[in-house]
Amino acid sequence: MFEVREKPKMVERAYLVGVRTSEESEEHANLLLDELEELVETLAIGIVGREIVRIREPQARFLMGSGKAEEVLAAAREIEADCLVFDAELSPAQQRNWEALTKLCVIDRQEVILDIFAERAQTKEAVLQVDLARAEHSLPRLKNAWTHLSRQRGGGTTQRGEGEAQIELDARMVRQQIARLKRELEVVVKQRHVQRKQRQRVPLPTAAIVGYTNAGKSTLLNQITGASVLSEDKLFATLDPTTRQLQLPTGQKILVTDTVGFVRKLPHRLVEAFKATLEEAIVSDFLIHVLDVTSPEVDAHRETTLEVLKELGADDKRIITVYNKVDRLPPDAIRQPGTNGSIEGGQLNGLGDAGALKREKNAVYVSAFTGQGMERLYAEMERMLEKDTRVMQLLVPHDRYDVVNRLHQAGAVKQVDPKDDGVHILGNIPPRLYGLVEPFQV
Repeated sequence: MFEVREKPKMVERAYLVGVRTSEESEEHANLLLDELEELVETLAIGIVGREIVRIREPQARFLMGSGKAEEVLAAAREIEADCLVFDAELSPAQQRNWEALTKLCVIDRQEVILDIFAERAQTKEAVLQVDLARAEHSLPRLKNAWTHLSRQRGGGTTQRGEGEAQIELDARMVRQQIARLKRELEVVVKQRHVQRKQRQRVPLPTAAIVGYTNAGKSTLLNQITGASVLSEDKLFATLDPTTRQLQLPTGQKILVTDTVGFVRKLPHRLVEAFKATLEEAIVSDFLIHVLDVTSPEVDAHRETTLEVLKELGADDKRIITVYNKVDRLPPDAIRQPGTNGSIEGGQLNGLGDAGALKREKNAVYVSAFTGQGMERLYAEMERMLEKDTRVMQLLVPHDRYDVVNRLHQAGAVKQVDPKDDGVHILGNIPPRLYGLVEPFQV
């Protein structure tokens, strides 16, 4: 990839800057800055300091007033930081202004997330998606890359300095690169559609695991399907979707897909770029929404995921809400439905003594690590599937074992009894097989 803005190779000391408006609470701003700190540490960059700047309204030059910008610079210089990382999104002009003022590397949350995705992308599709997002992010920031080439003459288009000429050349290169990446991505998306059609030849129902990053989605997939997907306690451990087959206790088979995690303030261009990957959520029969029950921001994480699903057009899907990591809670931390209060005695996850979390009526509480609560999850998945299936008695002739085989592949057979007049079957028949089995219905 043609890199437009290369950050210094040895960025080791980051100073984090949060920006809080008058409508935002200090607690919420601190939690967002905690998350930014975890994102930056994921890039193996050390954190040497942090502060939250309160502003009445955003300013065009530095996002904050010039006086406050000087204070931030002084604080960063005092601790010898070599990079400023903003939790707020900086415009290209604001980023240039900060770098001119500080002579340091200056990035924002969006660029941090893009860099993490670039490190973690493995498959060709993920690499293309990340490269596309980074190219689109870099295009309006080209001017900063060539400020060292001064303009030598004024006048018309034929009398510009080297910097301006180089900007035009680079902009053309980046636009060509964006067009090429989009073409390559279209090919990969078509290949994914072919793979999906091949899976749908065996008419199995599908479910997609969605949720906030580091909620335990990959661990849950490994637990229920016996897969060996990378699952680590860090943000965006996996980017590529993985599909595995699960056989439920009733014998019903289902395809389960692990998707990329969401995060607050996710760059819109990443949502667009990863729509191909997240199509698994769009086309699935239902969703398994995994939440980290130990997080003090669990409600905000839920809303973030639902907002991204809405943006993807998957907000009308039926959802099983799964609260994960209950093994990290005290035994009596989760109350039964009907008890008063949602959280008592402080927040969870180190923000005070663990309190009592109200158990939601239709939610499932599990530990993907230990396997606790899996029976309830399987029951909820079967209940979801039963909404789409019809119990049928079938009599299939012996010369139509292709129908029997299709039913077995779909996990739709509850009882089977071969007799002289044919194969008697009691099954949970999904809608996609109605046309196949109707001629044999008793």
